[in-house]
Amino acid sequence: MNDTHPLPRTPRIPRTARIALVGDRSPHVRSHVRVPVLLDGLAERDGLALDAYWIPTGDAAAPGAVKGFDAVWVLPGSPYESETGALAAIRTAREDGIPFLGTCGGFQHALLEFARNVCGLERAAHAENDPAADPGDLLIAPLACSLVGHEGVVRITPGSLAERALGAERTTERYHCDYGPDSRHLDTLRGHGLRFTGADEEGGVRIAELPGHPFFLATLFQPELSGDGTHPHPLVRALAVAATRHAAGDPV
Repeated sequence: MNDTHPLPRTPRIPRTARIALVGDRSPHVRSHVRVPVLLDGLAERDGLALDAYWIPTGDAAAPGAVKGFDAVWVLPGSPYESETGALAAIRTAREDGIPFLGTCGGFQHALLEFARNVCGLERAAHAENDPAADPGDLLIAPLACSLVGHEGVVRITPGSLAERALGAERTTERYHCDYGPDSRHLDTLRGHGLRFTGADEEGGVRIAELPGHPFFLATLFQPELSGDGTHPHPLVRALAVAATRHAAGDPV
């Protein structure tokens, strides 16, 4: 008779989620200065501790630069030193199912990456990066009215990821940008699966998300500028929750 007994399983010690902060860090970019405050707020108020690593866009161009992370946040601060690096980080997050948030410039480049690599619009251009581009190729174009320092209402599509994260169908958000999506190309992006789930009161697209992805959200506004940063914006909190679940191997 075999009287041996199986050894008890060693409890799994959850690891801290790792987030890649993709952007060219600068003390002159308000959102960059705000990020450490947000991370402290997430840990102290919500128990969501994240190990954050800043990755300059030039470094993000290296193969596998953001692989192995539990979240990727492409921050404002465009024009980036490397458009290629910003797009590479977004593509890795999209294809590998890594929770992703893009804000302001991150939103613009998320649309650009999707247009080029999913929709086949290889000539799709960003006017800030390529001012000499053919106007017909501009996916991201100068806004008719600058949103630098602007605050406005965003209406959210019911049942969307954005609505679930915000817990509301209407929100007031802050901007700091001069560029946005050209409406001529939006139907092509929709036709390939990108969903636009937030718009201003004039119908201008302000939020994009990707159904079927664990967590893929991009906003033209800057949620990191909400309040004083000690109460992280619900979308930032939602990214942290998704990263924590990704690190634990749980469904996001």
